[in-house]
Amino acid sequence: MTAILTTLQKIRDLIVENFNLKEGERIEPDVPIDNLGLDSLDKIEFMFTLEKEFNLKIPERGIKIDTVGDLVELIDKLTVEQHSQTV
Repeated sequence: MTAILTTLQKIRDLIVENFNLKEGERIEPDVPIDNLGLDSLDKIEFMFTLEKEFNLKIPERGIKIDTVGDLVELIDKLTVEQHSQTV
């Protein structure tokens, strides 16, 4: 049986994998991105990782991401917008 990962689960896995966080660390929707210990360069690199993983383009301007939940909502929104255009 194949497990279907939610956007939150994928983002959690990518954070743990890319930034040496422990799997037990709290990465919940209400956790501020700044609390994950990522510096500015880490955040930029992570956006590229997300673009590749989810096959989408994240706008460089006009987005506000304060929490992990904000990031999940953005990825879900962009996935629907960008992938529905290709169908």
